[in-house]
Amino acid sequence: MPPSPVASPSTAAERTRQLRLVAASGLLGTAVEFYDFLVYGTVAALVFGELFFPGADPAVGTIAAFGTFAAGYVARPIGGIVFGHFGDRLGRKSMLLLTMGLMGGASFLIGLLPTYDTIGVWAPVLLIALRVVQGVAIGGEWGGATLMVVEHAGERRRGLWSSFTQMGAPLGSLLSTAVVAYVVTLPKDDFAAWGWRVPFLFSVALLGVGLFVRLKVVESPLFAEVKKDRAESRLPILDVLRNPRPVLLACGVGIGAFTAQSLLTSYMIAYATGIGYARPQVLNALTVSACVALVVLPCASALSDRIGRRPVVLAGAIASAALAFPVLALVDSRSPGLLILAVVLGHGIAQSTMYGPLGALLTEMFGTKVRYTGASLGYQGATLVGAGFSPMIAGSLVAGSGNSTPVALLLCGGAAITAVTVCFVRETHRGTLDDSAARPSVPHTEEISA
Repeated sequence: MPPSPVASPSTAAERTRQLRLVAASGLLGTAVEFYDFLVYGTVAALVFGELFFPGADPAVGTIAAFGTFAAGYVARPIGGIVFGHFGDRLGRKSMLLLTMGLMGGASFLIGLLPTYDTIGVWAPVLLIALRVVQGVAIGGEWGGATLMVVEHAGERRRGLWSSFTQMGAPLGSLLSTAVVAYVVTLPKDDFAAWGWRVPFLFSVALLGVGLFVRLKVVESPLFAEVKKDRAESRLPILDVLRNPRPVLLACGVGIGAFTAQSLLTSYMIAYATGIGYARPQVLNALTVSACVALVVLPCASALSDRIGRRPVVLAGAIASAALAFPVLALVDSRSPGLLILAVVLGHGIAQSTMYGPLGALLTEMFGTKVRYTGASLGYQGATLVGAGFSPMIAGSLVAGSGNSTPVALLLCGGAAITAVTVCFVRETHRGTLDDSAARPSVPHTEEISA
């Protein structure tokens, strides 16, 4: 693939216009990606067990369905490495167009898949294969979308501008929940026969909107400088792994947010419906939580521009751990109103406070020559550890214990990892993204490739 054309806006007005366009591109692109990714998790909790893994005990079928959910997370670091490499070598924009196309295409094909009753074992095999393609695509999406915004933004409000990309997650969740909430009103047989396909097929429309906006943005100005000086890294992944500490810290910082995200969204659908809630009640709770997150995320990110990334992330981690058992107690009350309160507290507020500053924090930890690779690898490693296996582990433990205590313990464990790790990360909100600054991103560690 040829390098993306580079254009550098020359006037302040044009730079501001481009920044807004890049922020909109990040928001819409990430929303499309997360819509596709989260639709799978939602539908997997509702119907994939019986359609693609029939004949198994319902609990086993749910665990198997979440196993394919985990397959997408396993593939995400691969996508981060592959697209990170070419994004650092050829340009951010071209990779973002490719990841969006792959994601939308895989989701559309899932909507066309025959079930186990039609083609037997090939049904789950093809489902897993397409899920891996989704994982590879989203593995390259977040890093590119976030650093495009951060590299276009000024030094004082990188956190706020990067929050637009972070807001793509709850916006995608809101869209996926709304579409699924509509189709689950169908009679059960109709939903199982064809209704579940509608959210996947609808992704084509979202893909068209996202690509239209993304085609209008120009390449990152910092990457343009690297290309002009012929200073790009030949093998970004090797440069990153020569000094792995920033990647490991980036991964650890994000684990709490992704553990909470997976357990209080995708897994919560399976758990709550299993203890007696109606599907629309659970989806309503997720919808309200996503709306709250759309407010909390930019507020937390803007606050991180003023007081620092670390204290905001730490506050979110402490809140997540403190609320874990109360949140699950509210869910176990079997009250629809308390279910909404539980998901809003645990996901809409605590998780969003952790998640908001991550976009700026992780991109600020790496130099321009390897930023796409480094930030993507750290972020996707966090999703793999924090979110990839949490629903499957929670489902197994809850099936064995018969109560929600394992879910609360997993939430506390993820939050504790984030809280400890963030103490070892150097504050970055006042630093520069210019590699010539040679600013260490962690204590006693030189910035990678600076």
